Amino acid sequence: MRLNKTSNIRNWIFKSFLMMAVMTILLFFIVLQVYLFLSEDPSISLKLSIYLTTWLGLILFLLSIYFGFRTGYTFKGRIDDISTFVTLLRSGKFSARVDRYEHDELGILSDELNQLAVFIQEQVKSLQRLADEKSELADQAHQAAVMEERQRLARDLHDSVSQQLFALNMLSSAAQKSIGTDYKKVEIIVKQVADIAGKAQGEMRALLLHLRPIDLRGESLREALTILIRELKEKTQIEIDATLDGMEDLSKGTETHMFRIIQESLSNILRHSEATKVKIVTEKKGGFVTLYISDNGKGFNLKENKMTSYGLQTMRERAEEIGGLFQIRSKEKEGTYIDLRIPV
Repeated sequence: MRLNKTSNIRNWIFKSFLMMAVMTILLFFIVLQVYLFLSEDPSISLKLSIYLTTWLGLILFLLSIYFGFRTGYTFKGRIDDISTFVTLLRSGKFSARVDRYEHDELGILSDELNQLAVFIQEQVKSLQRLADEKSELADQAHQAAVMEERQRLARDLHDSVSQQLFALNMLSSAAQKSIGTDYKKVEIIVKQVADIAGKAQGEMRALLLHLRPIDLRGESLREALTILIRELKEKTQIEIDATLDGMEDLSKGTETHMFRIIQESLSNILRHSEATKVKIVTEKKGGFVTLYISDNGKGFNLKENKMTSYGLQTMRERAEEIGGLFQIRSKEKEGTYIDLRIPV
């Protein structure tokens, strides 16, 4: 679409130069004919006037082609630079700037866009400063947060694990009564017991994951994630491949939010995905810290409203608080993929 627009502008400029050349030739020829008609003793003949008009037309035609293409391509290049700059802004690269070549309307537009980029960049920094201040306030409210977390875990235990344990108890009693009388029924019940026990184990691991401190408490983000991943490898059968780079010199607020996003993502994987492999990659590239998390679990349909049950809304809000761009892709039976880009 951008190519078509700039091509149309270039063609319009070229046609304008050609039209000017044609109008100049016609005007020149008309002036000569008026001169021949009004003059009693003209210094040129009709044949010479046609000859002069033809040569002038050829010269103006060549000049219009040259200046038309030159001006058109120059104009197109400047518009392409502005369009590319807008695309960079839309992708989150707020440090980019567009060059100003002339003091004309496009130059003024370039200045306005550069000022807009500076404004957005300052807003992102303000968001990150607010995230830092929020982390400091979180330290002061740590005790209240601990109590709230305990209440949430108690509700989760009652709503999930407690009910699953009750179901296990009922099934175990039914299996005990059927031993020696109905072998097939016992086999079905034992299979149900195994399935429910596996789900309860996943719920417990996810709940234990949330028992980690809300803040990093003196640990760097890399250290905290390394400990978290090591604990999960020891307590689960999930294969976790982690490459943790580019997390140096991050603000405290950014580190806290990134840790909680990864923690929430791993919790969702344990509780819902039935995955056997997880990949976590962080790196610093092009003025961004990027986070990539993927699993080979059962996935889900993004068109269905599962933002709340999977905790994705919380992760998106945390990303927005530090000026990040959060994206998620998932498809049933093909796993889930999370991408996070944070400007630094």
